[in-house]
Amino acid sequence: MAHPDSDDEALSWAGDDDATLAPGWKRVGTPTPASGERASDAPSAAAPDAPAGDAATAVDQASDDRPVEEDRTGQTGSVELVVLGILGGVYLLYAVGWLIVATTPAPELADPVATFMYGLGRWFAVLAPALWFGVTMWLCAERHRARLLWLVAGAILLVPIPFLLRG
Repeated sequence: MAHPDSDDEALSWAGDDDATLAPGWKRVGTPTPASGERASDAPSAAAPDAPAGDAATAVDQASDDRPVEEDRTGQTGSVELVVLGILGGVYLLYAVGWLIVATTPAPELADPVATFMYGLGRWFAVLAPALWFGVTMWLCAERHRARLLWLVAGAILLVPIPFLLRG
């Protein structure tokens, strides 16, 4: 008959005892108390001769006891990545639209300062979508909803209307 630990050994990898991996867990199915918990507060591990479902239930109960904020790792979800990709493409199209507008001949203005400022504004319009996207991604890196709201607001505000009105 096999030793009870040999079954558990098949479910672990070398280095599972590393402190940087899954805080609060040393081996599969055996939780260790967190720094603020007592040993009696931690869910007990299933007995070695208990069915495998009991160990899974103990793990599920242990994960259900934690607050929801701890489960959020700060990683971007799949849906959010798709939305960010679509919005990034929209911003790229906006930059191309503003570039087409900026390369068209400027109207004749009598004042050289007004001519310079008009040209400068056109080139800032080309840079605006890329700057808005980059700054929003940088400033709202941890706040996912705020990042999406600011990107949608920019997609509305930065529409290249002169490009759309060209005939």
